This record gives sequence, C-alpha cells and structure tokens, in this order.
Amino acid sequence: MTQTFRQGYAVIIGVGYDLPITIDDATAVANLLRDSSRCAYPSEQVRLLTGEEATVTNILSALSWLADVTGKDDTAIVYFSGHGMETPDYYLLPYGYNLENLQHTAILGSIFTERLQAIQAKKLLVLLDCCHAGGQAEAKGAIKSPLPPSAIAQLGSSSGRVILASSRKDEVSWTGDPYSKYTAALLEGLAGYGAFEQDGYSRVLDLAMWVGRKVPERTDDKQHPIIKVRNLEDNFALAWYAAGEKRPYALPNWTANIPSITPGLDTTQVATWKRMLINYRKNLQLIDERMSEYIDFTTIPLQLENNRRSTESKIAELEQKLGMRL
Repeated sequence: MTQTFRQGYAVIIGVGYDLPITIDDATAVANLLRDSSRCAYPSEQVRLLTGEEATVTNILSALSWLADVTGKDDTAIVYFSGHGMETPDYYLLPYGYNLENLQHTAILGSIFTERLQAIQAKKLLVLLDCCHAGGQAEAKGAIKSPLPPSAIAQLGSSSGRVILASSRKDEVSWTGDPYSKYTAALLEGLAGYGAFEQDGYSRVLDLAMWVGRKVPERTDDKQHPIIKVRNLEDNFALAWYAAGEKRPYALPNWTANIPSITPGLDTTQVATWKRMLINYRKNLQLIDERMSEYIDFTTIPLQLENNRRSTESKIAELEQKLGMRL
C-alpha cells in the first residue's frame, strides 16, 4: 500500500531563458517529488516555476509561501537551476534578468538567504545548480558562482539546514541528456539509489553522498558538488523513495543500476563490513564539513583533499566487497 509523505513541501525553480535544460531539470525534480509511487509529496505542496514563471516576484512569493505553510516538524526542499553571479555582490538570475540592472531584475544573495531563514522547517535542503556551462550570463567584472556566501555563513551554521551546490567556484555544471549531471544524480538519490539502510526513506546525507560521488565520476573529475552541513544531528528523511516500500526500483529509461548487497555473502562478515562502512561514511561527512569552510574551494589544504580521497577509496573498497559498487 502506497504512503504519502505529507510533511514534505518544495519550491522548484528552473529559469530557462538562455539555459533551456534548466526547465527540463526542474520539471523532472518536481514530477518525482509529486509521483505518488515514489517521493509521494502531495501535489499541492510542490510549487514549480519554470521559464516565464520564474521571475523575481514569483520566486520570492513562492519562498514566502514555503515559510508560511511549513512548521518546525516539516521537511522543505528548495531547488534552483539557473545562473548565479558575483559582481562582487552575489545574485541569482531569474527569468528576464538584465545584466545592466541586476539590482532590479535579479535576486540579491542576502535577500534569498533571508527568505530561506524565514522557513520554520527544521529539515531544510537547498539545492543550487548555478554554474552552468554556456548561456549568456557574462558581464564585465562578474564571475559565475555556485552559491551565495551569505547562505554559507548563515544557513550552514544551523542544525538541520543543508546546502548542496552543483560545483565548486572554479568549475562549471555539466549538462547531459536529458538532464544535467548534477540533476540526474539528484533524481537517483531521491529515488533511493544511494539509500544505505533501504528503510523506505530518501535521506539527506545518503543523497548528498550519492551526488557527491556520481557527479565527479560522470564528468571525468571535472565537477565536484559542494555540501554545506554543520552540526547535523540527524540524517533526516527528505521523502519516500518508493511510496513507503523498502525496495527502491529503477527510474524509467535509466542506464544506472541500483546498488544492492550481493546475496549469499556470510552474514557475520557482511555485518562487520557494514559497520566499517558506516564509520567511514561518518568520517567523510566530517571531512566535508571541514572542506565547506573554504568558500571558494581553491585553497583547500592538500592534506584535507588527500584525506577525503583516502576515505572515499576505503568506502569504495568496502562497497566492492559487498557487491554494491557499480
């Protein structure tokens, strides 16, 4: 019997304009959240803004709606796919932006952060895909940037608030077919591909770790998502992945397979490997928290980078033994 994730609310934005793939990306995320056989959010609790609907006014209005309808026990997701730019002030560029008049046609990063801070939900995930390759968002003295510094400083210091950006500051977000590399991995995470316990829930750290691994793999190590998390007390549930069923099932017309433990392995050995895997996953989370302190991600200490690679290698080795590495 399918179940509804009644505590879930979302605002999903795909600007389009000079980046048509962002509309497809946003629509796919919204459809998956609304899918009664998967994430199972009530349809009326998912606001989708794409193309001409993704204006400054409509985006800010939708964020205000999210703040009004969510309580502290709810789960909220904000997804933005478009351009982000530093001039040096940070702006998110909605539909109809004018590079000669960003103050009145774009969303200042601090305003965006204020709207997010107004959301009462203790479980908030902000997904930003803001450094797309191509497009027309080029201005003298401006650079594309993955996320607002104000969001890093303020949201990232609160428990239960997680930011997952598509790339580092010196990288671009790679497109694909039919979705960007980041959004494709995100859809898989929401569908339970990275669910560690397979308890029916798509959980925030499982999703972040899946996206954080798959995007570099699929871009020849050219794109590395940023996770900003601090003092996260709970690997909280974002949604169902199969409407309450424990076993995830593949997305339609998808090439990637869902990892699962190889049948027939010694149960005692499997339990030992799983405990080790849990510990390494926790270590990786702590490393990511430390790395998130480096806002531009171009001055990360080499030792920290090496520690992350070593931990990822140990995770991969254990997953290989369990038959989960794809």
